[in-house]
Amino acid sequence: MKNVTCSVVVLLLIVLLSPLSAAGTKESAASDPLSAVKAKGYLSVGCKVDVPSFGYKNINTGEIEGFEIDLAKAVAKRIFGDENAIKLTPVTAKTRGPLLDTGELDMVAATFTVTEERRKSWDFSTIYYVDAVAVMVKKSSPYAVFSDLAGKTIGVAQSATTKKSLEAGAAEAGITLKFSEFATYPEIKVALDSGRVDAFSVDFAILNGYMEDSTKLLAERFAKQDYGIAVKKGNTALLDAVNATIADLEATGAMSSMLTAWGLR
Repeated sequence: MKNVTCSVVVLLLIVLLSPLSAAGTKESAASDPLSAVKAKGYLSVGCKVDVPSFGYKNINTGEIEGFEIDLAKAVAKRIFGDENAIKLTPVTAKTRGPLLDTGELDMVAATFTVTEERRKSWDFSTIYYVDAVAVMVKKSSPYAVFSDLAGKTIGVAQSATTKKSLEAGAAEAGITLKFSEFATYPEIKVALDSGRVDAFSVDFAILNGYMEDSTKLLAERFAKQDYGIAVKKGNTALLDAVNATIADLEATGAMSSMLTAWGLR
């Protein structure tokens, strides 16, 4: 009789404590996002697919490749021991932040310029690339210097820092500009080619991937652009892993080799 009673007591304890244990596990995962990433088995990464050398979908292989893809793979290797333990999701300047906020992405490596305003919404890694805003025009156009664009329409990406940078440059030059915003860089290039905009502006390294014999870059540069990997606010463990990866790549010279391999240095 005593054995039966003990068995009943044990079963009751298991039933009563199981929900608490499950709740504790959920609470632990919520408080440690990196553990949740490890449990998932892969790193969800937001990347560009329309920026040659950084993140670009190769039309021949269908693969997304570039410097930032290699950087993301290095982070995955540090966390999982496997550089291929990543899931790449195409993003634009407008979609990358919201996808990070919802948790669909663990991190974003997508020519993401770090600003004090953006730091209020997301946490950023150590800066891994520095650029500046540039302006592309058609060679056949009459525009030789930035001030020649007075009153003209500039094509820029939605939610990018480009418009604000050019507005500051225009104010300094004593001119005004018009802007037309697009979701992707190829759309802006098509708009330039068709004459719907007078210039295409974004960071120099990005524009360089769209250069053709029929286009040229104006000499002026605006607003230094510091690129960093973004993670959800408060995801310290993942950010630490990202920063440790960047530090190791720089210390070993691998970062320099990666930049050279993709024509960024």
